[in-house]
Amino acid sequence: MIVDAHLDLATNAMAYNRDLTQPVHAIRERERALGWTDHPDRGRGTVALPDLRRGGVGLVFATMIARVQPPDSKPSTVRLPGWHSPAQAFADARRQLAWYRQMEAQGEMVQIKNATELTAHVSRWGREEDTTQLPVGYVLALEGADSIATLDHLHWFYERGLRSIGPAHFGPGRYAAGTHHDGSGLTSAGRELLREMNDLDILLDLTHLTDRGFYEALDVFHGPVIASHQNCRALVAGERQFSDDQLKRVIERGGVIGGALDVWMLQPGFVRGKDDPHVLKIGLEKIIDHFEHICQLAGNCDHIGIGSDLDGLFGTEQSPCDLDTIADLQKLGPLLERRGYSVSDREKIFSGNWLRMLGKL
Repeated sequence: MIVDAHLDLATNAMAYNRDLTQPVHAIRERERALGWTDHPDRGRGTVALPDLRRGGVGLVFATMIARVQPPDSKPSTVRLPGWHSPAQAFADARRQLAWYRQMEAQGEMVQIKNATELTAHVSRWGREEDTTQLPVGYVLALEGADSIATLDHLHWFYERGLRSIGPAHFGPGRYAAGTHHDGSGLTSAGRELLREMNDLDILLDLTHLTDRGFYEALDVFHGPVIASHQNCRALVAGERQFSDDQLKRVIERGGVIGGALDVWMLQPGFVRGKDDPHVLKIGLEKIIDHFEHICQLAGNCDHIGIGSDLDGLFGTEQSPCDLDTIADLQKLGPLLERRGYSVSDREKIFSGNWLRMLGKL
């Protein structure tokens, strides 16, 4: 079984109007037939529930994301939609949660909230030869914490299964500055949020924090940490990736770093909207370079996994050239074997390291 630590399923279903119970190719055909051009990845998506099952992806960290961008907020280089109030963002996150609940009601997904449920789900996927009819397990995650209007709302989400929070996303945030903003760190509210998360044993996702926010978060938060979809700055320059020192800090804390498959995070100099990964022949092999870099820093393979982000507002135009749908994550197995990774290490990358982190729930 494969664990993918970052997918924006509800956003794709509710903001993109994608019926994820249908296969990827059916969704592509529908969008092309409708002539939709509102997003660059229309007709090019790579993620749907049948394709997850077909690829043996039995467990995912499934996000809710609802940003707040008040009309009078400080300008940012990021131009992403944002609600004008925390109340609106909270309502939007609830809408996304409602979609996950509906998928559960239809037998498409099953929520994992604790170690007991995790063990049962992993056992079921390990038992069945045909996994194409099994529900995909999901750990509820929040990418950007803006929708937590108050700490009471944090408890509301926790009671409904929220187990991982990344305080920041792109641009400004109520709790922490994010990628491509002004380089500031945690807000005072962000520090309070992390302390409360610590008491609830919620995973802290360090992805998208600024460098300053990253170190501030580690000083405040003493629980388990992850970087759900994160690559190496030593291989691809830019603040979106982690420096070697940041990677070492995650390793020292016993965390796991999920390799992201957005090509601009894999290939130096790749220009979104201009370059073509198929022409440039940028394949899945590139993520193994990032895996190897982290393994060299750690001295083992205990701190890497998959956090593909394959449905994160891009499709085949920004995915590895040898990946048609998320089912092609299976191709990583032979590639890792060819690079000298043992069976044990491949199992750690595919699922074992993430399962170890989730066992802390």
